[in-house]
Amino acid sequence: MPIINRIADYFDEMQGWRHHIHANPELGFDCFETAKFVESKLEEFGVDEIHSQIAKTGIVAIIKGKSTGKTIGLRADMDALPLAELTNKKYRSKHEGVMHACGHDGHTTMLLGAAKYLSETRNFSGNVALIFQPAEEGGGGSQSDV
Repeated sequence: MPIINRIADYFDEMQGWRHHIHANPELGFDCFETAKFVESKLEEFGVDEIHSQIAKTGIVAIIKGKSTGKTIGLRADMDALPLAELTNKKYRSKHEGVMHACGHDGHTTMLLGAAKYLSETRNFSGNVALIFQPAEEGGGGSQSDV
């Protein structure tokens, strides 16, 4: 099955992930529930390695391809912004004064979708490192010594 068709099959599931992440935003390095959610999905997909608590709540997961080769990294940020959500959507933020106004709920969802597809097919050489970063919004998450 072509890639685009297979990923299109994930639409409802991925939309649910994004709505869940959007409704439960977390700030800076304190992405504890988001990290738990991401880790549970990665375990469900059967990734080869999960390294958690990087920069407090970050995650790096490894998916091995069908043969040896180089490693490529794919990254998404997980944190939200300290803003009040003014929408009435059913998946609006449950945390007053915190929302995903920056698209990180979508970034995390897209990387989880890639993780699911790559774990299922493994139709590549080498490895894929999936990097889920906290504190991108002003917290220096990728350069942290936390």
